[in-house]
Amino acid sequence: MEIAKIGEFGLIDRLTKDIKPQNTSTQYGVGDDCAVLHYPDSEVLITTDMLMEGVHFDLTYIDLQHLGWKSAMVNISDIFAMNGTPRQMTVSLALSKRFSVEDVEQFYSGLRMACDKWGVDIVGGDTTSSYTGLAISITCIGEARKEDIVYRNGAKETDLICVSGDLGAAYMGLQLLEREKSVYYQMIEDAKKKAATVHAGATVPDGATVSAASTAGSIPDFQPDFAGKEYLLQRQLKTEARGDIIQKLREAGIRPTAMMDISDGLSSELMHICKQSHVGCRVFEKQIPIDYQTAVMAEELNMNVTTCALNGGEDYELLFTVPIGDHEKIQQLEDVKLIGHITKESLGHVLVTRDDQEFELKAQGWTMEKA
Repeated sequence: MEIAKIGEFGLIDRLTKDIKPQNTSTQYGVGDDCAVLHYPDSEVLITTDMLMEGVHFDLTYIDLQHLGWKSAMVNISDIFAMNGTPRQMTVSLALSKRFSVEDVEQFYSGLRMACDKWGVDIVGGDTTSSYTGLAISITCIGEARKEDIVYRNGAKETDLICVSGDLGAAYMGLQLLEREKSVYYQMIEDAKKKAATVHAGATVPDGATVSAASTAGSIPDFQPDFAGKEYLLQRQLKTEARGDIIQKLREAGIRPTAMMDISDGLSSELMHICKQSHVGCRVFEKQIPIDYQTAVMAEELNMNVTTCALNGGEDYELLFTVPIGDHEKIQQLEDVKLIGHITKESLGHVLVTRDDQEFELKAQGWTMEKA
């Protein structure tokens, strides 16, 4: 069904008609000029992300349901990174005519699954037309007690540096998808060349035409080579916000001194913490958590796996610092790895390699120039 057939408000009604608020702070959601929220005893956290087709996602290899899930999760992750609890979300979409009502419903199904997982209410948004592809803008609203909020500027000398999960897998998943996409497009180009060659040499009766496709045959069925690499695809396409780690830290009585989620790469995020906290750091290569599939894929592509883990981005794991006195508690937490410690600012930012050489840690993650 074309979106124009039901119009903007018809589309909104169709997408949101059965959304029921889950949070007491949601006084009124979709249906008026503004949502109404009420937070009497806590601070309000607000984060916004934009995702642009061709820059942040490629619809060649991510379906709209997974895109909806990921769009929600990257915003929810920002709330967790402040040690908060996500509560509400607004969703704005710019759509071209190539998208149908059913396409947008697929996007919303993934979005709502992610929101349902973390108890987030969709309370509003906007839709508009686009001439340049799909654009997604999401704002997530959360809450936290003032004393619980964790900023980037709280790291102190001798604090321990920790990360959740493993790093580099999402970047390797992207490289895998890009490789298979290139193979697919090369097959199309080869088929076109073959069709053109056959067409040029064909004997055609007067007044008849030759179809390149029928002469050369259709493009062979393409089956991407993803065997044994399913985890890498999951990390790239089905992003998970680490609210489970926030809960584990609370249960263990650990309050991080500084925290970020890893969207642009470990080195980039760690440099943000160091800069805003006016400290240095010392990170040990052998302590950086890397999954086996990540290491295998890096070797297959002739890439340095540590560089991928440091700079790849899109892991959406949590990077945080804790007082040295919490060392024993951190050691007991599942899926949390101690990778280094905070030092004086004058000592700089150091990466200690597996053979005990020391190099300056540099931020090489996403930048505006690379886009």
